[in-house]
Amino acid sequence: MTSTLEQQATELRERIAAEVPWRTVVWDDPVNLMSYVSYVFRTYFGYPREKAERLMLQVHTEGRAVVATGNREAMERHVEAMHGYGLQATVSRAES
Repeated sequence: MTSTLEQQATELRERIAAEVPWRTVVWDDPVNLMSYVSYVFRTYFGYPREKAERLMLQVHTEGRAVVATGNREAMERHVEAMHGYGLQATVSRAES
């Protein structure tokens, strides 16, 4: 009986962990122009100019910005795309 309860608890923890969203974080770098970063956010993510500018300024002033949140696979695709544009980006778990 205890092993069944432990197994159920483990399965529940795994389901909850799988539901926690992931995020794509873009990091500041000394190479890319702010206008280029904003252009990438508009082009790749389809963000309106205002949102792209806000995120670009956050990257510039705070050193990073969360640009997307979702399942891990999608966030990994976004990171690969950001690397393709020459931006530094990582995937991490979103805080619960």
